[in-house]
Amino acid sequence: MITDSSRAGSGTRGQGAGDGEGENGRAGTSSATSSAALPVVTGAAPSGPAADGEQATGSAHAKVILLGEHAVVHGRPAIALALPHLRVTVVATRTTGAATLRTEEYAGPLDRAPDVLGPLVTAARATSEHLGCSPAGVDLAVRTGIPVGRGLGASAAAAHAIVDALVKLHGSELDEEGRFDLVQVAERVAHGRPSGLDARATRASGALLFRAGRSTPLPVALGTSLVVADTGVRGTTREAVADVAAFVERSPHRGSVLLDRLESLTLAGAEDLAQDRREALGGRMTAAHDMLSELGAGHPALDRLVEAAVGAGALGAKLTGGGQGGCVLALAPTPEDADRIVDALESAGAVGSWVLPPAASGAAPDRGRAS
Repeated sequence: MITDSSRAGSGTRGQGAGDGEGENGRAGTSSATSSAALPVVTGAAPSGPAADGEQATGSAHAKVILLGEHAVVHGRPAIALALPHLRVTVVATRTTGAATLRTEEYAGPLDRAPDVLGPLVTAARATSEHLGCSPAGVDLAVRTGIPVGRGLGASAAAAHAIVDALVKLHGSELDEEGRFDLVQVAERVAHGRPSGLDARATRASGALLFRAGRSTPLPVALGTSLVVADTGVRGTTREAVADVAAFVERSPHRGSVLLDRLESLTLAGAEDLAQDRREALGGRMTAAHDMLSELGAGHPALDRLVEAAVGAGALGAKLTGGGQGGCVLALAPTPEDADRIVDALESAGAVGSWVLPPAASGAAPDRGRAS
């Protein structure tokens, strides 16, 4: 499994945007946050009415897509990696009266939540209906450290956390397929046409190969670090998916060629991960970025960070997730090169970064930077 770390603060080590559960950083560090990278639902859940009732907690983590985004919507495979230290936590508490939802931006009745929280509301209602329970009499307090609109699976993780909390609160059980189906209901509200990758990857413990709703764990022997950097530009997966689909419809031959090439890169990339073929994997990442940009998922901010990473010695770099903003993923030649790449990305405008240490290193998470 590849574990993640994050770097936060201009030249300091501390709590960065999307820092998750507040894991310990290096001694003598300071704390910094980035308003540009903060999600719509973030931070510690605000205080509300006294909650003396029974409670249950649900949680899920972020993810990055190594190869195959957008192609996966068209039936091709994709590879996702878990980011276990960027998490969403939901505390469900039995109360009296109407169902309530509490986030940093909203606290009130579930049925009056703003549209931007629609996926969370849908997850709560769908889960309650599946369990044969009314949503009423439950307060849901949401805390998340996953930046929204950055391709890290924030909406799927939040839906998973809500499903998990409600299932536990009601003393029920739900198998993985049942959880997946409920999260997909919420993901359709968030993205319109979700592939199901995020719903799988935000509960997976490591790397997985996903295709047509099914996932397979992947062996990982990668002996170097990956760097995730946030452009600060919020992307919209629904719009990006629609734009790529429009390209494929408008130019079916070229679209098919690009999707087939992305599939080949993904399958070869799975072998690269298992055999620690760093140079080959880096080349595939950069090639995938160019293809995704041609399909319509690109953005100047993404190109700028990809160029900065490669210019700093990264073996390859690409957008990750829906694109049209969001994050880039860069492959360092060695773990020791990661800091240099992060510095270059920040100089090029990145507002936050996270470093994924080598798969088998067992290294403690390093902190991140958010400027």
